[in-house]
Amino acid sequence: MNLKNRDFLTLLDYTPEEILYLLDLASELKAKKHAGILHDSLRGRNVALIFEKTSTRTRCSFEVAAHDLGMGTTFLNPQDSQIGKKESIADTARVLSRMYDGIEYRGFGQEIVQALADYSDVPVWNGLTNEFHPTQMLADVLTIREHFGRIQGIKLAYFGDARYNTGDSLMVVSAKLGMNLVLCSNPKYFPDPGLVKKCREIAEETGGSITLSDDPEASAEGADVLYTDVWVSMGEPEEIWEERIRDLAPYRVTKALMDLAGPEAIFLHCLPSFHDLNTGIGRQIHEKFGLTEMEVTDEVFESPQSKVFDEAENRMHTIKAVMLATLTD
Repeated sequence: MNLKNRDFLTLLDYTPEEILYLLDLASELKAKKHAGILHDSLRGRNVALIFEKTSTRTRCSFEVAAHDLGMGTTFLNPQDSQIGKKESIADTARVLSRMYDGIEYRGFGQEIVQALADYSDVPVWNGLTNEFHPTQMLADVLTIREHFGRIQGIKLAYFGDARYNTGDSLMVVSAKLGMNLVLCSNPKYFPDPGLVKKCREIAEETGGSITLSDDPEASAEGADVLYTDVWVSMGEPEEIWEERIRDLAPYRVTKALMDLAGPEAIFLHCLPSFHDLNTGIGRQIHEKFGLTEMEVTDEVFESPQSKVFDEAENRMHTIKAVMLATLTD
């Protein structure tokens, strides 16, 4: 399968067969990495990493993956990059694509990464936008396949704010790969109806399903995977924190929900997680709202059913697969 020069902006652009090819390639590269087998076939190439939003896992995954493939990297944070300020997105794309073999973008609206791709002569990869997080989805489904040996027919229950990139992208990947996704939340946090409709149409062709629910117990019952994400981000006003915590508290992933799913179920989280008081934000939330844990209890996060660190490692292997596939024949 030849994906050379393809952008990687959303999994809506990829067929189920192409997504499975990337997962197979990621598994192959992971095996080589663990065996200490060099796979630096892209020596002499370079990639630009644009981060308008900071991240530990995404940056480290791209940098280590590029290094393993033999490539150099240039990291551009908001202070280093003039994208959209002194230089238009179109001009930035045309300049960088003369110097680099690929461009990663992590930031705000999907229209920004789309504009980069429209004006770039090299592949552009979406490290996260407000709307989509496709590299995370590859890591998630690779982790699911490693644990269960399959993806088709898996019941995945997501709890929390389902309106943005995580909820949107889980709908897309579930529909594409035939999983049965339940997005469980307060209805005010349900995703865009237009995208729900589109994903349900895709799921009809693959044997998957997309369900919206406000019932945590029914959503968890019989699920293979329970998944959640943070409820709030730093920089959001305090009144948003208070509202979000009040609305989403009934959707915290607890041991009781894991028990409803069953002993074979696994827990996933794209991280970072506020499951204890060992972070500055966690302590700040505790001081303001009296909570010792938020979207998931520490008991679940630290349990044998939690596969969050397998999932985090798989960010690197799947990102490596995307870069290799889109830069070579």
